[in-house]
Amino acid sequence: MARVETPDAPQRAERRADDGQPLEGSFWLSVVVLWRREMVRFLRQRSRIVGALGSPLIFWLLIGFGVGNSFSPAGQGAMGYQEYFFPGTVVLILLFTSIFSTISIIEDRKEGFLQAVLVSPVPRSAFVLGKLAGGASLALGQGILFMLLAPLVGISVASIPVTLLMLALVAFSLTALGYIIAWKMDSTQGFHAIMNLVLIPMWLLCGAIFPASGAPLWLRTVIAINPLTYGLSAVRWSIYGPEVASGMGLPGFGLSVGVMAAFGVVVFMAAISMTRRPL
Repeated sequence: MARVETPDAPQRAERRADDGQPLEGSFWLSVVVLWRREMVRFLRQRSRIVGALGSPLIFWLLIGFGVGNSFSPAGQGAMGYQEYFFPGTVVLILLFTSIFSTISIIEDRKEGFLQAVLVSPVPRSAFVLGKLAGGASLALGQGILFMLLAPLVGISVASIPVTLLMLALVAFSLTALGYIIAWKMDSTQGFHAIMNLVLIPMWLLCGAIFPASGAPLWLRTVIAINPLTYGLSAVRWSIYGPEVASGMGLPGFGLSVGVMAAFGVVVFMAAISMTRRPL
């Protein structure tokens, strides 16, 4: 049987010492190698950059200008719709980038890279963390690029460090969710079908386009149990600041961060558990 050539595989991160034990620090070295691989792959596929950043930008412009003065978010005073819709667009960018990054799992399986990693001494948890760190870094980077447009709609970010932390939390959680979905998929067509059925409605029903306060009871219930609702709420709190966010009918900042962090831990542990099972 021909040997699978994987020159960038993280087996190199697990070289053994003379006594047969893994070299110290090999776990984190494996994570860094996998993270770097995701960065290089992304930069070599420019269509992913255009798709992940361009589509949400078009959404923001078309929906923002289209709705415009015909919709005024209740309780937001003089806030324009484009300003209200801005954090939701940032989260959409995180979602799109996370989706595109986790599709690489399907490609890795077809190319043999995934099998090569799973039979190597690299811990499964290191593989998962490396993939998620790579996808989350890409999502965060594109989210930051879009955030540079905030002054155009009159947004002065209340706390940049807190906003970056909230974006990183949402990006990591969405990447882990995408990883779980992609792990069981055999084709990119199936993944896109699940994306359209689950992930996009998940974004639509998180308060990105309209506030939950104006929705019927059944829809408010769906929004309340959607974990992304709390991720977007945390992002809004960090962008607008307490003075503005407190009047928007959002979940509390502590609750929002707690729910999103718990969701991130759950999907991360689920991703590790799935990866440890035989393919």
